[in-house]
Amino acid sequence: MDPGIYTRTFLCDRLACNKPGRRRSPGLDDVGRGDADLNPGMALPPAPRPAAVLVGLVERAEGFTVLLTRRTEHLQHHAGQVSFPGGRIEEQDATPAQAALRETEEEIGLHRSQIDLIGRLDDYVTGTGFCVTPLVGLIRPPFDLQPDPFEVAEVFEVPLAFLLAPANHQTCEKEIRGQPRRYYAMPYGRHYIWGATAGILINLYEVLR
Repeated sequence: MDPGIYTRTFLCDRLACNKPGRRRSPGLDDVGRGDADLNPGMALPPAPRPAAVLVGLVERAEGFTVLLTRRTEHLQHHAGQVSFPGGRIEEQDATPAQAALRETEEEIGLHRSQIDLIGRLDDYVTGTGFCVTPLVGLIRPPFDLQPDPFEVAEVFEVPLAFLLAPANHQTCEKEIRGQPRRYYAMPYGRHYIWGATAGILINLYEVLR
């Protein structure tokens, strides 16, 4: 697909049928995808904890980019991995969208007034016990980020066209907790994008192609 097709109008039109909605209880019956997609028979938690992330598309002059973070090494879950800004849905969050915006402000200091939510992707269940709702939002630069040093080691951007190019989509396998595990990966320079983050980007590719 020609990278030039990724305009604000194109993105909004493609995601129009998946507008951010109300909060729903996570469960396996209504979840569209997850770590088990490439691992048939993989045991998943019966009651995954609800979480939400922001798939932030930055409107740069040279084309859209995707805003990503690298988590610090000491965190309990997914330490050191590339991820979207986001986290658990708390009691004060009326919807997954509110959780994603709140967590983005807390993690990287990006205020919600600079984000236009345009849609949501399929919920994603991770083998670590989370049901993640990805909210897609357009981010208007310029912005001055203030990452939380406890949670975020680095914030960076990757061209949307790179992430949506099938040639950059890999299916890999390695042993995790003593079991063989297959997963998606999209290496970009020194950044290794894999697991749930890559799986969510595959879903974005499927919606936009």
